[in-house]
Amino acid sequence: MKRFLENLDPTYDYQTKVFCIISDQRVFQSKSPHIFTHVMGRAGLKGAYVPFMVEPGNLGKALESLRVLNIAGANITSPFKEKVLPYLDILSEGANIIGAVNTIVRKGDQLKGYNTNAIGIMDALNEVAFDVAGKRALVIGTGGAARAVVFILNWLRADSVTVAGRDEKKTRCLAEHFDCRSMPLRSLGDAPLDQEIVVNATSVSGSDESGKLSEIAGCMHGGDCRLVFDLNYGRRNNVWQALADRWGVRFMDGLSTLAYQARRTFLLWTGQELPQEEFLKALDIP
Repeated sequence: MKRFLENLDPTYDYQTKVFCIISDQRVFQSKSPHIFTHVMGRAGLKGAYVPFMVEPGNLGKALESLRVLNIAGANITSPFKEKVLPYLDILSEGANIIGAVNTIVRKGDQLKGYNTNAIGIMDALNEVAFDVAGKRALVIGTGGAARAVVFILNWLRADSVTVAGRDEKKTRCLAEHFDCRSMPLRSLGDAPLDQEIVVNATSVSGSDESGKLSEIAGCMHGGDCRLVFDLNYGRRNNVWQALADRWGVRFMDGLSTLAYQARRTFLLWTGQELPQEEFLKALDIP
């Protein structure tokens, strides 16, 4: 031990902060490590941001490891945004209402869950000057991302929100939780949409990822739609972008949402409020 102590660099700050992102195999496709490594450097914060792939059966152990390994905070993404709730000590008001968490802050041995997805979606919509108030919205999906979308659309005073999902029971439960309408995913191609914004909150965007969803998207009629918003990013052969092109309406993906929610997360983790430009710059967004 004495030799170890003698070899320590007295000029180095060993009080570093380690953050992570937890998901399944998709964790290695996330751009979050790139964003946070960049902004940590810009903030002069020593530490690291690490991707962890976790098997569903080991989620509880992974959350306990945040305490054991002294990890300061974590991002949670699909498919665990709802499943982490039982392992947390406390939820923010927003996370409790939404029923999903994408950010965890560790204080001592306590883990607190937040949802910065919703505010990131709001910021992204504001960026493109799309006013949700008084408009009708269609949200495709029933997971944690969909919950954040429905919550913020209601918060922004959408005229109505309809949720479409593959699992009809789960779709009804989500719709009842937020007091909105539900419909089976398979019925989307039956008639022109009367919604002005369509949001894909599923994990599927590429035509090679789900033939069934691609088939449904290919049969949808634009109707009154003015914006197609895909929460995913970086997908090849994006069926939602193809849909927007076919309808002649605006398309946006989730890259700017990722940057906006990352800024909110960084503030929760560190107390530092960096300019939004730093988070956009990390993703090469002008």
